Amino acid sequence: MARLRAPDGCPWDREQNHASLRWHTVEEVYELLDAIESGDDHELEEELGDLLLQIVFHCQLAKERGAFDFDNVARHITDKLIRRHPHVFGETKVKDVEQVWANWEKIKRAEKHGTRHARPSAFDGIPKHLPALLRAEKLLKKARRAKLSEPSSAPRKRSRSDVAAQLFDLAHYAQTKGWSAEDLLRTETRRREQALRKREKRAAEAD
Repeated sequence: MARLRAPDGCPWDREQNHASLRWHTVEEVYELLDAIESGDDHELEEELGDLLLQIVFHCQLAKERGAFDFDNVARHITDKLIRRHPHVFGETKVKDVEQVWANWEKIKRAEKHGTRHARPSAFDGIPKHLPALLRAEKLLKKARRAKLSEPSSAPRKRSRSDVAAQLFDLAHYAQTKGWSAEDLLRTETRRREQALRKREKRAAEAD
């Protein structure tokens, strides 16, 4: 990558920066998902390489401005995995996956405490650019772990195929109205998140 970015390297590669590459990175992730679902190992190998290229590219850009390099990134994730798995690399005992997640979140908050990346709320850290449905699921999962979730207002007896069909039908209905189902769900998720943050704050004040 350093050779491609050199003065006599590739004109396209030399023009790129973190911002110009961001959607290329997203596209490579989606292509990797397609490869995983295809069950084709050759395709999976190729797409993993394409995604790795994006990581190497961003690391090279950072190295050029003296921020960090690939070795720093690899060392950082290695150290993080060791810190956040005390039940593997330390003496902590856990009985189930829920405890693993609880420890992970507790350690993560402690790591970021007092920094500009501090996450005082259980709902901090949800990427704002996640697709709307994925972001809603992430919010609900965090609410459940924080014991702030509320019972669903939807009928209890629904099969997976029923839910899938209803999701599709809702997207279809929104389209007939000229609405974006993505935008509608994003707006509703934002509203629910604000309500959950208020509940979280009240619970903390009550303690």
